[in-house]
Amino acid sequence: MADKKPSNVVVKIKDIATGMYNKILKKDQPELHMPLRSLANVKYEENDGYFELLGKMKNRTLTASTVKTFAQTLRMMALSKQLIGEEDIATKREAYYVSKNWKEAKFLSQPDSDTVMDDFEAMMMVNREQIGFIPEEKGGDIAGKLIVIDKDRDSGEELRIDCTKFGSGAYSIPISVEELKFETDAKFILAIETAGMFQRLVKHNYWKKANCILISLGGVPTRACRRFIRRLSDDKKLPVYVFTDGDPYGHMNIYRTLKVGSGNAAHINQYFCVPNAKFIGVTPQDIIDYKLPTHPLKEVDVKRIKDGLKNDPFILHHREWQKALKQMAQMKVRAEQQALAKWGLNYVISKYLPNKMKNPKSWLP
Repeated sequence: MADKKPSNVVVKIKDIATGMYNKILKKDQPELHMPLRSLANVKYEENDGYFELLGKMKNRTLTASTVKTFAQTLRMMALSKQLIGEEDIATKREAYYVSKNWKEAKFLSQPDSDTVMDDFEAMMMVNREQIGFIPEEKGGDIAGKLIVIDKDRDSGEELRIDCTKFGSGAYSIPISVEELKFETDAKFILAIETAGMFQRLVKHNYWKKANCILISLGGVPTRACRRFIRRLSDDKKLPVYVFTDGDPYGHMNIYRTLKVGSGNAAHINQYFCVPNAKFIGVTPQDIIDYKLPTHPLKEVDVKRIKDGLKNDPFILHHREWQKALKQMAQMKVRAEQQALAKWGLNYVISKYLPNKMKNPKSWLP
């Protein structure tokens, strides 16, 4: 992770505040500078493996029209400084409600609060946990051949968590994963989009048959989930295979975000992406080869495909993905993981995944 200790973050907050204060004393307009958070400000190079910032910045200058957003940003910085000083945390939702005490600077909706928090995070070039804010959602679920080594919060004693011993349940990834250690003799990590498919593979001990670690993404993976997979993959030199639905959301929102990150969080992608991930999920060709039941593409699906083919640096880099998305657009259909149940509830275990694992040519980069 980035070398940003809490004390260093506080120092930077104070430096920014001091700079603005000095500008005000000189009767100059104070400004805040932050990276532009969008695909238009990122590049993708396969050797690096993640979306990197190009360097475009946006400035927030104190004017009559920006006074509220400017004040909200400063209050968010002050809240962060308080949280770090008290060694406390706040969820994004809690931060929104704290703002109700900020009088005219209060947020009217959480999306507005989240945007200011994301701008502040990018301005500091750290992840939000380092400035005291945590997500609402949990990290993801784990089952299979993995021992996670954690610490007891009170005693500091080592805790060994065996992910094969949760019965019909699973180990939940904590919000912060930096201090975790791992033991495993698994051959690979299988990251799965839907909780239902994850539960099927857990119930029938697919992890034991395939000697792997199963991770439920639960949609677009949280930062904690992505960081967990990255650390585990790096530490134990494990390949990562991703199994999602056969639709633009699974391809470009879930898989692409896991592998190379996003434009919105380009300042920290290098720590949260999983560059060695490979896509073994449902492709347009699978729909044909396995004669899968389908649904028509939605309008939002068509838009995602067009945007990806035109603007996404990752898609533009890989002809295989361009070909797959164009094929899906021509077919005008999408398919879910569960569509494989047409051939039997456990066809995914007995045939589909074994076939995929034996045929790397069917994977997408």
